[in-house]
Amino acid sequence: MQGTVDGFSYGLVTPLVAYLMACLGGALGLRCTTRSMLVAQSWRPGWLALGSAAIGSGIWTMHFIAMMGFTVHGTPIHYDKSMTFASLAVAIVMVGIGIFIVGYRGARGTALFTGGTITGLGIASMHYLGMASMRLDGKLEYNTFTVGASVVIAMGAATAALWAAGQVRGFLWSVGASLVMGLAVSGMHYTGMAALSVHLHGTAEPATGESPAALLAPMLVGPLAFLLLAGVVVMFDPLMVMGKPTVAPVEHRPGIPAHTHTTVQHSAHRLRFRPRRPVEHRGSRTPQNR
Repeated sequence: MQGTVDGFSYGLVTPLVAYLMACLGGALGLRCTTRSMLVAQSWRPGWLALGSAAIGSGIWTMHFIAMMGFTVHGTPIHYDKSMTFASLAVAIVMVGIGIFIVGYRGARGTALFTGGTITGLGIASMHYLGMASMRLDGKLEYNTFTVGASVVIAMGAATAALWAAGQVRGFLWSVGASLVMGLAVSGMHYTGMAALSVHLHGTAEPATGESPAALLAPMLVGPLAFLLLAGVVVMFDPLMVMGKPTVAPVEHRPGIPAHTHTTVQHSAHRLRFRPRRPVEHRGSRTPQNR
């Protein structure tokens, strides 16, 4: 028996909140990725790890907020807790691999394509692993073509977002990129949901696993708290907000004393712009005969 699927049981509330969560995670993650390209090598892994966790938490939270509005008429839906949180780990790890590639190789060429592909596959893997955590009295079936389209959307969105992060054009540029990324991630989610159909078994056996209400608190409180802390880091880092590189002045570079360089620079400046005095032809100091 074919089940009736409803992905908007709460109207537009869950899609809008889910979209905002995807934008928030994307904005924080992209700013951290941008910041990693402007700091010394020793600080780069920390910023990239923070960006990976932000994007992974944002898209994971987006997915399960959207799933709060998903119902199948004729059967209750439960979730396997371990698989649900395994999808979070998969999202963070795969997104992290893509971000680290771009962070160290640059947002261009082969590195951008590879990083965007892996990040997009991480987003898609999180989605379908999260769907596999559902427990209901039925079988989930997918349309292969629509699933492929959702994966392509995820990879394209991730590649575009990482390219935008590599441009380092300021805070507003990253906000715009995060809005596009949130739209693409949400589009990927609902494209994947459009590929789903449920075939009900019609048995009386109760489904096993955690209910959505039991998963709601740990699912939202933890990632939201993390995203809030990451947002505080972004807010109190002026270079991260302004998008200006932290390039040390020449006089502060190791091995070049500041006062020596300044003195040499000023001396060179004076020598360059000092006007030449005309050579005076002085007469002989020998007394002249009158």
